[in-house]
Amino acid sequence: MNYFNVGKIVNTQGLQGELRVMSVTDFADERFKKGAILSLFNEKNQFVMEVEVANHRKQKNFDIIKFKGLYHINDVEKYKGFTLKVAEENLTDLEDDEFYYHEIIGLDVYEKDVLIGTIKEILQPGANDVWVVARKGKRDLLLPYIPPVILNVDIANNRVDVEIMEGLDDEN
Repeated sequence: MNYFNVGKIVNTQGLQGELRVMSVTDFADERFKKGAILSLFNEKNQFVMEVEVANHRKQKNFDIIKFKGLYHINDVEKYKGFTLKVAEENLTDLEDDEFYYHEIIGLDVYEKDVLIGTIKEILQPGANDVWVVARKGKRDLLLPYIPPVILNVDIANNRVDVEIMEGLDDEN
């Protein structure tokens, strides 16, 4: 079975079994909603157990999550540093212009049919996601996920067509 990262447990929160999670999903409200089933993986990326979300709230840049049956700090402290993942079977269908991170990472990036690199990471600094493109012999290129830059995403053909606007690539 395939699993996809949705967050990393970075610390505990209070004494009531809440955990502070650094989210790595665009769908935090859905992934961490009450009743959602997540899988817990340890630091060695080994499956530990499935957990059910009992409560979720946002606090600053973190998602605060409590799991069903784990209601005290002593129950959850051992999970610091663990990763939360969602099983592929629990992914929901997206709209036509929406993508999961795992579908985007690894795609080849082209400008006017010239291969410029491969998407290696997606950052969430604020209003728009930023796609990090690894290039040979050059620094990584940061492309905002906005219509004038990202022209077409073709997952079936492992391809993203872009137009690099002036000022985005400081090595030209």
